[in-house]
This record gives sequence, structure tokens and C-alpha cells, in this order.
Amino acid sequence: MSDYVGAIDQGTTSTRFIVFDRSGRVNAVAQKEHEQIYPKPGWVEHNAEEIWQHTREVIAEAMAKGSLQPQDLSAIGITNQRETTVVWNRKTGEPVSNALVWQDTRVADYVSEMARGGGQDRFRGKTGLPLTTYFSALKIRWILEHVKGVRELAEAGDVIFGNIDTFLLWHLTGGNKGGVHITDVTNASRTQLMNLETLSWDQELLDAFGIPERMLPKIRSSSETYGLAKEPSIKNVAIAGILGDQQAALVGQTCFEAGEAKNTYGTGCFLLMNTGTRKVDSKSGLLTTMAYKLGEQPAHYALEGSIAITGALVQWVRDNLGLIEKSSEIESLARTVTDNGGVYFVPAFSGLYAPYWKDSARGVITGLTRYANKGHIARAVLEATAFQTRDVLEAMEKDSGIRLDVLRTDGGMVADELLMQFQADILDRPVVRPVTKDATTALGAAYAAGLAVGYFKDLKDLRANWAVDHTWEPNLNNKKRDEMYNLWKRAVTRSFDWAA
Repeated sequence: MSDYVGAIDQGTTSTRFIVFDRSGRVNAVAQKEHEQIYPKPGWVEHNAEEIWQHTREVIAEAMAKGSLQPQDLSAIGITNQRETTVVWNRKTGEPVSNALVWQDTRVADYVSEMARGGGQDRFRGKTGLPLTTYFSALKIRWILEHVKGVRELAEAGDVIFGNIDTFLLWHLTGGNKGGVHITDVTNASRTQLMNLETLSWDQELLDAFGIPERMLPKIRSSSETYGLAKEPSIKNVAIAGILGDQQAALVGQTCFEAGEAKNTYGTGCFLLMNTGTRKVDSKSGLLTTMAYKLGEQPAHYALEGSIAITGALVQWVRDNLGLIEKSSEIESLARTVTDNGGVYFVPAFSGLYAPYWKDSARGVITGLTRYANKGHIARAVLEATAFQTRDVLEAMEKDSGIRLDVLRTDGGMVADELLMQFQADILDRPVVRPVTKDATTALGAAYAAGLAVGYFKDLKDLRANWAVDHTWEPNLNNKKRDEMYNLWKRAVTRSFDWAA
């Protein structure tokens, strides 16, 4: 058995390759950002070819940094930004257009059109998902209808679809020379085309969205050997795990029991609770989704609260307003004031996700007075993430009937101690940051791959790796907490129907 296991972590803003040892510690890492493309308001695209080239580069770089040979890796897992839609030519490997990113809202008219035939929840029973701009199905339909000649090629089987996991796996295993065209249940569950009960593509859904089945990948478990890598730096290493990024974080946090939950603070924010082998239908605006399926074991389900804009708001303040030069400076700017000065920032740049699902909402800043300064805006930016998390957590507890005693956190933003303290304050419960805090998604993919090839023996092995780095206890009186949260909810209502 080789000493290490690797993970490709392909996120919304960057691509990483990380090599882990058996204790879940990082041995080597390399990372590259890719371009964010905004052709029109509400449109968000990526160049899938750029992402593929960056993936090759970070793999080679990390392997060189760790002085590693392919035989040093037991397996590689893939975790990816979900819903982001790539359609490419099977013969050439070239995408027919830029990838449509999960944040992209160009399909809003399709949402309205399809909702007229049965409401926003017409497919929720089968898919666990409302009709919204978020998921892949309508993005595929848009490409089929707007890129000349693509529908005909799709129906002939010459043009194929995948989320980023599928696109990378296809290239890694040979591309147009025998590349494997598959996805796992977690990514498939985010297309709005998979039946959550059967774990297969659903003909009724395919017909409703107008998508030919032959362009879709085969659906497999999250932990099994899919194929061997052809890339020189990892040649013949088994690609053996795939998990959408938020499900990967759930696995990386070892939330394997029903009722265990984690919140990932990245570009967006995603709170997932494992509901075990029971599919819990949400009545409170959450998503019912796949948590994971490990090999032949029964599939596990999750409730998810998805927040579109959290870390992306910090980037916006950096890039669009120029208030900070680096994202990490938001905390020190926010600490120049003692509170938010009455300022609340609702970052509904691409509508509001859970629990509101308002595609026509847009961002608002409320409570501005002459007293407010850039420190108050910075504080309101951080607090927006914590407030949105509380919105989702309350909905999750209502749906599941389970009160979370503690919130496990991970992702890039958890390095911000002011944010973490305010999160504990506004939730009125402890917030825990694990030792592996900014590589949890990659770790989950590595765990799935390692389990598939026997590098890790079982879930007990994985649980033994999890350790606490820091715990924040709530330190805010009830009156102030209620007052701030009520003002937040008033601010949220001001964002509704702005683009209607």
C-alpha cells in the first residue's frame, strides 16, 4: 500500500491538488485561480479548458513539491463546484461554450415558464429541489437552445454533458481516447434530473427539460474505482472517489451519523445535515439531496441550506469597491469599529437561495447614516454570512426535528475569528473549527478514494483523524441578539422582487 492519497479540489475560484497522509494531514499542495467571466449582468461563466489545464498543472506541481512519484499515491479523489455545467464534443474534447457557473441566473425566464406548469416545487418530490436558476438542467437546456447545432449533436451522442467532476475525470482517463464518462450520486442529485429514490436519470424529468439522455454520464457511487489516470505525473493511479464539494466537506468532517452537520464558508455558504438513509422532504425552503454513497453501502441523504454569496461578498468589497487589497484584511477593517453601526448588507447578487428562493431579489445595504463608515460596512459584510447561516440553521432544525448542539465549520472564511465569534453569538451555541479547516472538502474526496482501494479501513479510521482546533462560545445577551436578527430579517425583505 502506498503512503499517500490525493485529491483534486476544483472550486468556484480556484483549483487545488492536495496530497494527504493516513492521518489526514497535508503533505503537499498546489493551487491556481481561474478567470471569473461576467459577459452580462447575472451571467457567470468559466473557461472549462482553462480549468482542465490548471488541474494538470497543480497536480504536477504538488507531486514535484512532495518529491512524489505516481506509485506513492494509492488513489485520487475529485471534489468539485456543483451544478456548474459543461457541454463538450466527445470527439474533440472541446467545450461548445464556456461553462455556466452555478451562480449564473440567465435561465430565470425558463424558471418562470416551467413553474407555470406546476409551481416552483413541481419536481421537488422526485429531486428534492425547487425550480430555480441554481441547478444544471436548465443550464443544459440553455446551451442546447442557444449554441448553434448543439442539440443535433447531443441527440446524435456526439456532444456530452458533465459537471466539472465529469469533465475532469473524462480528460484524466483518456479524453477522446477512451475517457470515462461518469458522475457520482451527489453531483447527479444537483442536476435536477436524477430521481432521489432510484438514483437514476428520470425520463419524465428529461422530457420536461428537453434533454437527451445519451448526453448524460452514467451515475455511480461516490467511492469506487472509476478508471486509471493517463496524466504522466499520476499515471495509472486509480481515480476512486467523487463528491460534490459540500458533500465532500460533510465526509471530511466525518459527519456519518444522522443529525450531524457542518457549515462550509467559501464563495458561498453551505450547511448540510446528514439524515441517514432516510430522505427528509423539506417544508422550510431547504434542499433534500444526496449526502454520499460509499461503494455498495446504502445511500445517505442530507438536508442542505445553500447560500449563494458569502466569501464572494468579501471579494466584491475587495475588487469592486477597493476597500481592501486582500480578502484577509476584511477582519482588521471590521475591527476598527465596535459594532455594525446599524448597517445591514443583504448580498442577493444572484437572488436569494435557502430558505427564501427569490431569484428576483438583489443586493441591498440598509441602515446607512452619516455616522456609517467603511469599518461598519466591513462588519456588515461579515455579519451577513452569520445571519444567513442562522436563517438556514433554523429552517434545518424545523425540518429535521433535531436541535444542533454545536456547529462544525470549515472553509476559507473560518480563519476570520471575528466572524466565527459573531456566528456563535447570533446562533447562541458553540462553533467549532477543526484542525483541518481549509482543506476539508479535499480531505472528504481523499477519504472516499482511500476507502475504495483499502487505504482507509473503515469510517472508524476516518473519525479517529478528526480533531478540534478552536471552539467559540456565544457571548451576546438575548435582547441584543433578537434585536439584531429582527433588523436583519427586515433588511432581507427589502431585497425581494427588485428585479421583477
